[in-house]
Amino acid sequence: MSSPCWDGSEKNDMVVTLKKVARRAGVSPSTVSRVAAGHPNVREETFRKVKRIMDDMEYTPNIIAKSLVSNTTSSIGILLPKQEEKMFSNMFFMEMIRGITAQANLSGFDIFISTGASEKEELKIVTRLLEGRRVDGIIVCSSRKDDSVIDFLKEKDYPFVLIGRSDKYNGILSVDTNNLIAACDATNYLISMGHRRIGFVHGPSNQIVSLDRLEGYRKAMLDNGLEWRPEWIMDRKSVEDRGYHGISNFMRLPERPTAILAVDDIAAFSVIGELNKLKYKVPNDLAVVSFNNTSLTELSTPPISSIDIGSYRLGYTASKVLIESIQGLGNKIKVPNRFIIEHGLIVRESSIPNLFCRR
Repeated sequence: MSSPCWDGSEKNDMVVTLKKVARRAGVSPSTVSRVAAGHPNVREETFRKVKRIMDDMEYTPNIIAKSLVSNTTSSIGILLPKQEEKMFSNMFFMEMIRGITAQANLSGFDIFISTGASEKEELKIVTRLLEGRRVDGIIVCSSRKDDSVIDFLKEKDYPFVLIGRSDKYNGILSVDTNNLIAACDATNYLISMGHRRIGFVHGPSNQIVSLDRLEGYRKAMLDNGLEWRPEWIMDRKSVEDRGYHGISNFMRLPERPTAILAVDDIAAFSVIGELNKLKYKVPNDLAVVSFNNTSLTELSTPPISSIDIGSYRLGYTASKVLIESIQGLGNKIKVPNRFIIEHGLIVRESSIPNLFCRR
């Protein structure tokens, strides 16, 4: 007996249901449900046929029913760091989220974005999302020393990906830039431009990325036979809190640096803004290089030289490997646990005096 013909009238008259898709495809509703859930126990030919009919009929699966069949939510969580850095105005995170979302959409996954005011609050959020089965896995967007969130995820064996590096666990799934080498490259570039006294603006002392970039700066200085001094290293928070007073004191040091490497574009933007208020010229009085290559680099006066760490690719790759882990594909294709995204220096006027002088 042949299956009923589809003339489009049902779609126009009423909601397309799972049973209608099954009737047109000549299969059971449970088969359609398995196809909608991406269940592996469906013959490839049947899977393709049902999927084609679902698309033709513009069928949207019932998420609750789908989760009951597949035991998954087809959702992933994004845990952003606390808002001490005004993260929603930080284009690094926005670009990273764009990459996460693009890959999640391709894979048929929705995303939940959460942030906490403290590490304790972040832990509560992650516990609620995972133990309440609201998401299938978590992307943690920053790494700290002795991170209780990572400890919890590791202990419970929940699927997660860390964007960054753990100082405690070597085998966890992570996506990162080699920040130590990137900082070495940025410092070596300034040395190649003739600078011998180079300072550094660091971020929070418990953030792995800040520590790695500080270590890379120090290593490059020592490898080139140059010294670094404690007074040449500024805390970004002190720059933001003390404003031009902090920069003024820095610029009045007896042997002050002629260049500075900032931990990210926000720090560099703040430094250049205060230098401009004090009538110092960048890069003639102080050359500046930073990290992340966000849109701030072009908005600054002058534009900032910055290490491009592949923000979009960090997010896209993290989303991809997490979803593969959730779907059990990671073990089958034997992917590595740690993915390194290449970086590169984008040179702009904040570090090239001659270019700036010609403006």
